[in-house]
Amino acid sequence: MRRQFAIPYLFLAPYLAVFGLFWLWPIAQSALLSFQNTRLTPSRFQPLFNWGRLLNDPAFVAALKNTFLILIVQVPIMLALAVVLALALNSRLLRARGLFRFAFFAPVVVGEVAYSAVFRLLFNGRYGAVNDALAFVGLPTPDWLAGPWTALAVVIIAVTWRWTGYNAIIILAGLQNIPEDLYEVAAVDGVPRWRQHLSLTLPLLRPVLLFALVLSIIGTMQLFAEPWLITMGGPGNATETLGTYLYKQGFRAVNFGYASAVAYAMALIAAAFSATQIILFGRQK
Repeated sequence: MRRQFAIPYLFLAPYLAVFGLFWLWPIAQSALLSFQNTRLTPSRFQPLFNWGRLLNDPAFVAALKNTFLILIVQVPIMLALAVVLALALNSRLLRARGLFRFAFFAPVVVGEVAYSAVFRLLFNGRYGAVNDALAFVGLPTPDWLAGPWTALAVVIIAVTWRWTGYNAIIILAGLQNIPEDLYEVAAVDGVPRWRQHLSLTLPLLRPVLLFALVLSIIGTMQLFAEPWLITMGGPGNATETLGTYLYKQGFRAVNFGYASAVAYAMALIAAAFSATQIILFGRQK
């Protein structure tokens, strides 16, 4: 009997060994590093050296503010566009729905380096296609990557372009689980289509929207590729995020103790935001 009980764990043993070596051990090691002063050789256990520096570090506070700003602005816009896109992809009037679904999901498949390079070219202040289009219709042509707010806007646009289709597919799966009978009854009662979406679609999509929101919060807190590859965190620190600041501390300043503290601060903030959303929206029926 004991052998039969142990057999499944023997099959799982290789995976568990790899999982512990490459996932659990680095997490435990980075947690230990966050309480050490790695500026000393050898490093010394000083719990408040890194954690006490966080809120007194103006660069960390600036990166935190930028990350929160992207979170507050970009995530609602992206999810609203994803809901509209999912409704369009779910429409019976749309032909070649499979092709459109793939087309809107495709940005997730595109490599981060490639699409970031394209956005740098599109929003180039001298010869970018965006400014050419604005000049054609007589609108101002800002130097997008040189101004703090315009550079942040470019990052927000890039992130929205990449992840809107991904969230739309998730929401589309939730839409397809809503019984059509509910809409038919509402149509018989003379309820307009827009009111059906407000009174039926959005409430029934709440679990799916909550899932997409939590994923978006976690992803935004970890945002690195777009601000690093498009703006390098500049101009100044206008587009510096927690992810880019973590990279600079770890691999440029070679201060792995403080970088570990930043990483765990990111994880704690993301967990707090996600738990808040689950408590606020998960209770509603």
